[in-house]
Amino acid sequence: MYRIVFLLLISSFIFSCKEKKEDTIDLPYYNSPDFDPIFISNQSDVDKIITHTIDSFSFLNQDSNIISQSVFNNKIHIANFIFTSCGSICPVMTSNFKIVGDEFKLDTNVVMLSYSVTPWIDKPHVLKNYKIKNDISNPNWHFLTGDKASIYKLARQSYFAEENIGFSKDSSEFLHTEHIILVDQSKRIRGVYNGTLGLEMHHLIEDIKSLQVEHQ
Repeated sequence: MYRIVFLLLISSFIFSCKEKKEDTIDLPYYNSPDFDPIFISNQSDVDKIITHTIDSFSFLNQDSNIISQSVFNNKIHIANFIFTSCGSICPVMTSNFKIVGDEFKLDTNVVMLSYSVTPWIDKPHVLKNYKIKNDISNPNWHFLTGDKASIYKLARQSYFAEENIGFSKDSSEFLHTEHIILVDQSKRIRGVYNGTLGLEMHHLIEDIKSLQVEHQ
C-alpha cells in the first residue's frame, strides 16, 4: 500500500514538473530600446505585458520581389543592417550571419533579413551580386532595399537596432550597428547579438531552437 502511494506521489511530481517545463519560457522579451530583459514565466501573461512588436513594412529583395511582414507571419526571423560597400564590420557580420543561414538553410520557418542602410546605392542587382559573392544559398535569406527613411525608422524604432542612442534619431543620421535581432513568431523581440562575434552566432542558433520548442 505504501509503495503504491509512493509511486502515485512520484508520478504526480513528475507530471507537475513536466507541465511546468512546458509552460516555461526560456528566453526574455525586449519591450524597449534599452534592451532591459523581461522574463515571463507563463505564456498567458505575454500579451498583457509585452506590447512592442515589429511594424509592418514593404521593401524589395535582391530578386526585385516585394517582401513584407507577411514573409515571416508565424515564423521566427532574424534581422541585421548592412551595406555592400562597407569595408569594416559588414563583411565580418555577413560571414558570421552565414553560420546561422547555413544551419537553417532548409528550414522555411526561419527567415533572415539583411536590410541595406545605403538603399540608394544597394539596388536589387547590387544586393544579388553581394549574395552571390558571399556564397549565400539560403533561399529564406533576403537582402532588402527601399525607402531610406522607412528602413531607418523600422531599424531604430521597431528593431531597436542602435538601442537608446538611436531610438530618437531620424534618417539624416547614418545608421551603423553590429546588432543582430531575433524576433519570435509573434513579431516580438527575443534576443540581441553582436554580429562581429562568431561565438554569438552559436548562441543565436541555440536560442532559435529554444523558440521553436517554445512554439510547439
